[in-house]
Amino acid sequence: MKFNYKKILLLLLIFTVISCKQEQKDVSEVDIEQNSEELNEYFEEQFQKEVNESPMLQTRLGIKKNYGKWDDFSTEKYAADLNQAKTRLDYIDDIDPQNLNEDVRLSYQLYRQQLENEIEDYNYRFYSYPVNQMFGYHSQLPAFLINMHSIDSISDAEAYILRLRGFPEAFKDIIESLRIREQNQIIPPRFVFDKVIDDSRNIISGRPFEKSANTSTLLADFKMKVEALDISEEQEQQLIADAETALLDEVKPAYTELIAFLENQQKRATAEAGVWKFPKGEEFYNNVLKRTTTTNLTAEEIHEIGLNEVARIHREMEGIMKEIEFEGSLQDFFNFMRTDEQFYYEDTEEGRAKYLADAREIIDQMRERLPDLFLTLPEAEIIVKAVEPFREKSAGKAFYQQPAMDGSRPGTFYANLYDIKAMPTYQLEALAYHEGIPGHHMQIAIAQELEEVPNFRKFSFYTAYVEGWGLYSELLPKEIGFYEDPYSDFGRLAMELWRAVRLVVDTGIHAQNWTREEGIDFYVQNTPNAESDAVKMVERHIVMPGQATAYKIGMNKILELREKAKSQLGENFDIKKFHDVVLLNGAIPLNILEQKVDDWIADNNR
Repeated sequence: MKFNYKKILLLLLIFTVISCKQEQKDVSEVDIEQNSEELNEYFEEQFQKEVNESPMLQTRLGIKKNYGKWDDFSTEKYAADLNQAKTRLDYIDDIDPQNLNEDVRLSYQLYRQQLENEIEDYNYRFYSYPVNQMFGYHSQLPAFLINMHSIDSISDAEAYILRLRGFPEAFKDIIESLRIREQNQIIPPRFVFDKVIDDSRNIISGRPFEKSANTSTLLADFKMKVEALDISEEQEQQLIADAETALLDEVKPAYTELIAFLENQQKRATAEAGVWKFPKGEEFYNNVLKRTTTTNLTAEEIHEIGLNEVARIHREMEGIMKEIEFEGSLQDFFNFMRTDEQFYYEDTEEGRAKYLADAREIIDQMRERLPDLFLTLPEAEIIVKAVEPFREKSAGKAFYQQPAMDGSRPGTFYANLYDIKAMPTYQLEALAYHEGIPGHHMQIAIAQELEEVPNFRKFSFYTAYVEGWGLYSELLPKEIGFYEDPYSDFGRLAMELWRAVRLVVDTGIHAQNWTREEGIDFYVQNTPNAESDAVKMVERHIVMPGQATAYKIGMNKILELREKAKSQLGENFDIKKFHDVVLLNGAIPLNILEQKVDDWIADNNR
């Protein structure tokens, strides 16, 4: 008997497909919901495990458990986290995403991707600068105490003192991680050291560290919080005395040891800025760009996008020059905007107070118009504050701090007023929209307030999405009539231009061997910002490779998806519903954002 193997194989294949379809049909809606509920419970269980392992996350969430402790900063934590990620991935591997409902399937996709990235990124665990002028532990721990550690009782004050006493152990682990990085040829460029050492010395200056008319930053914070308590004077004085002892006996020696280590390591630092100098530096940078942009764009492609965007924005700026009848070149106009006194606040306490007041007014005006653009609004409040003196010299121009989950702390728009000439009036409007409303505060507060989303997603941070939304939010108000002053509209373009130049300079430094000075020069020649802005930005590129590329890539993708939806939906396009699609899943990678928008377009085209 002659067998027709091809026919048999075909029949087997058909039978397999039919069986799979039948098996899929056998998964009832009840089973799908039960599977989804079980996976959500697992997500919550793992999130709570993260919370329980992190005293600092507990504090950020408004939980006063382990209130006197710091996180584990040891290098052993890397290996523990890797093993945990592998265990979680093993669990996820046993789940069929087709047996989940749509919302949980998205959570599955995001969680799996996060785990795979974490496992892959273990190879680059020492490819960072944990002490740097932007966000190093030397400034983060004091900032955490000042901004996160509230004191509502004597026990809260005692927990604050315990954290002061924990500085030596925390800094011991941090110094060890710096030592291991040096063994792996990872040392910050020379310029970083002076800034970090200076900031560290600022923390241990003033009383009780030295005889001075000034009180140290941490003691001033502790005293202010304790003096607001309803306790006896004797209790108050005892707590302050205990804090002073902890500052002298634990905090000062910790900083002294860190400073000594950094001064010694500085001798071996070089001026080379880019990560190309690292072993496997090119692979590391490609990985960073992939994580930061959540795309597969290469360094060369990002560099080219940046050059094209710079040219486009320059043309739009020239249009504003014609509108105000400015005579001269674009460089002449840049110089005019840099130097004319009408565009700057007074370099006084009154001038700084006016800046903050004007920022609050802009945010309040925008808040009234939110219903024109959004269906979903955040419940959390937002405040505007100046960056604290101890870190203003090296901190960024502006940034946002998310609100507490329980509503005990509002969202905060921080403005760095150390160099008031770097904060021109014409950029304030765009900056307030970016950091406040409808920017980071809208997006982050709404994400935290989502009820049907697992907690791990509420705290996920995809830079291209988050910062892309922030930059998109600078443009959005123009579309409903804001930026009436052409100089403010120029400021909006200047802010967008700044992000476009970032694409050029970040890739220039880390993939094309640009020097720090070449990066600064490109900013100065192509933007109207103060040179001090350019210096800070280039130094940020150097210690945070890839991060600054996210803004423009993210904005471009959101605008691209909006135009796609407008084109395909025509009269059915609704900007409010589009914004819900973008915001109501929390922070997500750009490729998944595109999937969600495509699904929304398809649903509305039926």
